[in-house]
Amino acid sequence: MSINPRLLKLFWVKTQPDLILAAYNTCFIPLKIKTIATLVCFDNYMSFFSITTHQKLPITLAEAWDFFSSPKNLKTITPAYMGFEITSNDVQETMYAGQIITYKVKPLLGIPMSWMTEISHVEYQKYFVDEQRFGPYALWHHKHFFKTIPGGVEIIDKVDYKLPLGILGSLANTVFVRKKLQSIFDYRSKKLNELFGEYKTIV
Repeated sequence: MSINPRLLKLFWVKTQPDLILAAYNTCFIPLKIKTIATLVCFDNYMSFFSITTHQKLPITLAEAWDFFSSPKNLKTITPAYMGFEITSNDVQETMYAGQIITYKVKPLLGIPMSWMTEISHVEYQKYFVDEQRFGPYALWHHKHFFKTIPGGVEIIDKVDYKLPLGILGSLANTVFVRKKLQSIFDYRSKKLNELFGEYKTIV
């Protein structure tokens, strides 16, 4: 069986980015392959993003944990335009490590998309992590931290994510994806203040 040399070159480029970079720098490969290598290596090393948010609420750590650890409360703090719906049939009241949750969301132009996440780590009243298993992102890793502060609790979210389509995905992040994510967290912050009240700094 013969193998198309062009396909073989592309496979090698995609699976050996470090070697390609070395060859690129020493001009050992043709310009066309060098161009592909540049795109692939940019995709591998430059297109990861993160968002971190902090919010303080005038409630106890136990109250915060009880609210956030229930998957059924996600819809309450998600903008209506996202069309967020849990589609799992057996969602528990409280999350646990290894739990799989499936959703329908409409993140762009009202087009419904399926999303599956796993609650990969849980440390009671300290933190939990949800990770995308299938969905619109190439990577989605969302850490939720909780800590007691004077007069309430602080909630810290850190999302590390990567978009598909390489450089096009990076461009989409700059143009609208990051803004969309920030607007979702802004909505959540406002909704939580409506539900639990605004935190007052103790002096």
